Amino acid sequence: MQKFPMTVLGEKTLRAELDDLKTVQRPVVIASIAEAREHGDLKENAEYHAAREQQGFIEGRIQELEGKLGSVQVIDVTQIPHTGKVIFGTTVEIINLDTDATVRYQIVGDDEADIKSGKISISSPIARALIGKEEGDVAVVQTPNGGVEYEVDQVFHI
Repeated sequence: MQKFPMTVLGEKTLRAELDDLKTVQRPVVIASIAEAREHGDLKENAEYHAAREQQGFIEGRIQELEGKLGSVQVIDVTQIPHTGKVIFGTTVEIINLDTDATVRYQIVGDDEADIKSGKISISSPIARALIGKEEGDVAVVQTPNGGVEYEVDQVFHI
């Protein structure tokens, strides 16, 4: 079975969502189905059909989360010695050599990626170009407009 990398925070977030689905949302939708059944004819009961559809989404998401959590490899970057090398889980500050703009990204698993909060997927073009580079190295990221050069300014294990 293939293992997928995930940060400690990412795993906690998925486990919290799974717990919420099982202990809060599932019982609520079951109660909604029971209440809708009491209203009579199920063929024309919109509340019943909506509750059953919601139950399907919840059960599907529970199965998806259990599958992901079963094949995840949690990597705690704070336990890895700092070498200045970009690896999964590190936060990296890079400088665009064309514009001198500085950005900071954390390299995370696919399910954790959120560009607005500065988290990029390990499979993104930027992360793939940065993995294995060290502080001071230049990484070239291929874009539709050609290659963009970034200098690795700092690597953090946070």
